[in-house]
Amino acid sequence: MLTVGALTRKEVGARLGGAGLFLRTGPFVSCIRSNSAVVADGLMQMYSAYPVDDTGYADFHLHLRQSTGWRRWFRPQVHFYHDGEAPFEPMPASHGFAMLEWMLNWCVSGSAHAYLIVHAAVVEKNGHALMLPAPPGSGKSTLCAALVSRGWRLLSDELALVGLDDQLVRPLARPVSLKNASISVMKAYAPDAQFTRAAMDTTKGTVAHMKVPDASVARAAEPARLAWVVFPRYQAGAALSLTPIPQARAFMRVAENAFNYSLTGARGFQALGKMMDGGASFDFTYSALDEAIALFDGMSEDRP
Repeated sequence: MLTVGALTRKEVGARLGGAGLFLRTGPFVSCIRSNSAVVADGLMQMYSAYPVDDTGYADFHLHLRQSTGWRRWFRPQVHFYHDGEAPFEPMPASHGFAMLEWMLNWCVSGSAHAYLIVHAAVVEKNGHALMLPAPPGSGKSTLCAALVSRGWRLLSDELALVGLDDQLVRPLARPVSLKNASISVMKAYAPDAQFTRAAMDTTKGTVAHMKVPDASVARAAEPARLAWVVFPRYQAGAALSLTPIPQARAFMRVAENAFNYSLTGARGFQALGKMMDGGASFDFTYSALDEAIALFDGMSEDRP
């Protein structure tokens, strides 16, 4: 199996500048074209263990074009095209890799309706999946990155793909997006992890991405069954708190975090209900990552 890491930087650049780099992430193949060195370098660094699919088929066709001409020197920008259309305003060229990650999320959330798509991180240990739905600023991605750095398998940082027929969560393990203070927190907490150079002054603040462990990438075809839904909230100085919540309330909160709940109709309603029936739901407040990880490690060991 050919991986991005088996290619030289020159070969990656040639594919990006030609017919495209066909990158497989979970159940999807994306054809990526770009003349941006930031995009090429980010792919080499963050996606070295991911398969390159040379079948010629892609679910998504993305083109990130960096400015040429005078714009190449004065406030250079990167433009995003999807199937030949430009749905978004250009961004600074230094945001190229962050833009690629956002656009991949946009493609999946807007079209992968064979799944119920929940805005949530999902990690797994001992065969039990933990879903973390939460709005920005809750500490979701920091907690997810910390769990992954301590042996949990990453299924998703942003988009949980729930099978409509079997309610299993499909892996979509891509680099973990960290923002603002979370970047320095995780660099100190996981000093052996790899991070992209921070993109400054984006619409989300300062953004950097943490590389997914190769072990998670290698298990990209292994779905997991939900054991817990936990709604996390980071609060400085707070004592660790895990509070059970009624399943009906948890159902509604997960539905509110689903991108396509209304589009999937009765199938989405039934899939979400069956998935929730298989797990317990909690509100969770934390301030110390070590305490949080010890709690979830214990839960994974105690569950039969």
